[in-house]
Amino acid sequence: MNIAEAKKSVVFKGFLDVEIDVHLDLFAEIERLKKEKNAIILAHFYQEPDIQDVADFLGDSLGLAQKAQSTTADMIVFAGVHFMAETAKILNPSKKVVLPDLKAGCSLADSAPADLFRAFKKKHPDHVVISYINCTAEIKALSDIICTSSNAEKIIESLPAEQKIIFAPDKNLGGYLNKKTGRNMLLWNGACMVHEIFSLQKITKLKVRHPNAKVIAHPECEEAVLRAADFIGSTTQLLKYSAADHAQEYIVATETGILHQMQKDSPGKTFIPAPPNNSCGCNDCPYMKLNTLEKLYLCMEYEIPEIIMDEELRLAAKKPMDRMLDISRKAGLIG
Repeated sequence: MNIAEAKKSVVFKGFLDVEIDVHLDLFAEIERLKKEKNAIILAHFYQEPDIQDVADFLGDSLGLAQKAQSTTADMIVFAGVHFMAETAKILNPSKKVVLPDLKAGCSLADSAPADLFRAFKKKHPDHVVISYINCTAEIKALSDIICTSSNAEKIIESLPAEQKIIFAPDKNLGGYLNKKTGRNMLLWNGACMVHEIFSLQKITKLKVRHPNAKVIAHPECEEAVLRAADFIGSTTQLLKYSAADHAQEYIVATETGILHQMQKDSPGKTFIPAPPNNSCGCNDCPYMKLNTLEKLYLCMEYEIPEIIMDEELRLAAKKPMDRMLDISRKAGLIG
């Protein structure tokens, strides 16, 4: 086969042994499949720009959970990572939920194995368990309330001050929330690989080169990085802040996918990805970036990989999700 012939198709053996004609208009095909299959594409801000641009709804964990609960589509195509697609299935048992790449996992979710967490919980029977939504369905089922980075403070404050709390699985977010709320929550020792490796030294050097730039950070970052931040918030909060704020330059300490929307919302501003403590210039999530436009198209065409969940597990995981959504509505965080 010569080079010209080789370029006629791309084979995704890890997904399906299917060839895609390189001349195929994937954007048009995806729109066609949405209509034919009454499908909705939900995408996280950390997805690649092309996927963000074809999504019907783009958001952070809370917004995606709310949208997943309210959609009337027959099929939910979740462009994100495995726990996000699981969340959609928990809230939509009768709908087909598919994920472009089943290997799109999450280092934070993986840091809390269910058997170890179950044993940890048993040692503290007087504690209420609040788990960050970035966890597996098994961890959700072991929790009393789920939270996101945008509603966690309100969730914690909804409990009596004397109530003991286990917070899982993110120790950095938990530590930040302890300081914000004045609590002393017991923290599970988990973390996100993306937010753990930002280099404070390199961020400081960037600040010297860009003295007017503001540092904005996700609360999953380590404490030293958060101390250097001018603003701390969820992905949606970071996006809204950068659009409304008067500064013209921002050093962004979260996954680089968010920069696409920041630039679209504020085309005249400069957004600089905060560097990690390795040789890379930016900090991408390798799991989020497993999803591609080609895999999204194949996923919709063949309706696999599909998220299948045991009903007993789904119901157990849904209870703390429902409690989170109920508290969030009462707090005015969602409509």
